[in-house]
Amino acid sequence: MMEERKTTKFTAKHLDELIEEATTDAYDESEQAGGFFAMIEENLSLPFVTRVLGLAVTVTRVDITSRDQIVAICMRGKSTQAIPILDLPMPDPPPEGTEWIEAYRRWCGN
Repeated sequence: MMEERKTTKFTAKHLDELIEEATTDAYDESEQAGGFFAMIEENLSLPFVTRVLGLAVTVTRVDITSRDQIVAICMRGKSTQAIPILDLPMPDPPPEGTEWIEAYRRWCGN
């Protein structure tokens, strides 16, 4: 019998609690996105390796754009690419702090 892979699945209740924590005292969407960025930046264990378009890339940091989009800064060799965190595939097992990305995805409606 094959052993089941453990995947991290966060409950809607837990994600809603994280959303509440990230958006407390934020008065508009821009401030709320900034709250998520701060929580992701503080809690996501970096760097980590994931696959984008079949290639291994290293996520070295997160950033927020002038349009309030949270992006992962990915490196492969000497190349660097910003990828929207909403589109970033997570490795298995995911790094610590991934629940903040999942909460942000839920907040964005993904």
